[in-house]
Amino acid sequence: MTIYFYKVWQPYGCFSNFSPHGINIQGVYWSTVEHYYQSQKFAGTSDAVIIPLIHAAEKPEIAAALGRDCNRQLRPDWEVVKTKVMREAVLKKFLTHADIREVLLSTDDQWLVEDSPTDYFWGCGENKTGENYLGRILMSVREEIRNLSSLSVISD
Repeated sequence: MTIYFYKVWQPYGCFSNFSPHGINIQGVYWSTVEHYYQSQKFAGTSDAVIIPLIHAAEKPEIAAALGRDCNRQLRPDWEVVKTKVMREAVLKKFLTHADIREVLLSTDDQWLVEDSPTDYFWGCGENKTGENYLGRILMSVREEIRNLSSLSVISD
């Protein structure tokens, strides 16, 4: 069976990067995975000045819009590191929040798909032919958490 997710208010909305589950990475608290992810596009660039604005954005939609500004310079290695950045943030989110960790683990071995009608990289796109990298990351994180749980590394 396949579990489709997209909007925060829908079933499995906690899988969305816009869900209100903050993370702490390298001593900095980010209110959503989306805030962190968008900010990392500019790390080490002359446009890094946008990072505090992304960090302070009231909503993840605003952080996303700031991060998608095509007039800004992305870090040169962004295409190489973007999935690693996303995986680090998603793993941190599910290690931090026990309630949603249980939701993720409850999906057993079901295929997880971000049902974005427009995103063919992170989601499946309108015609379901997208790469679904966010779903793949979630499934990988689910497996890693299972392995950590079996070693009793995770405790609440």
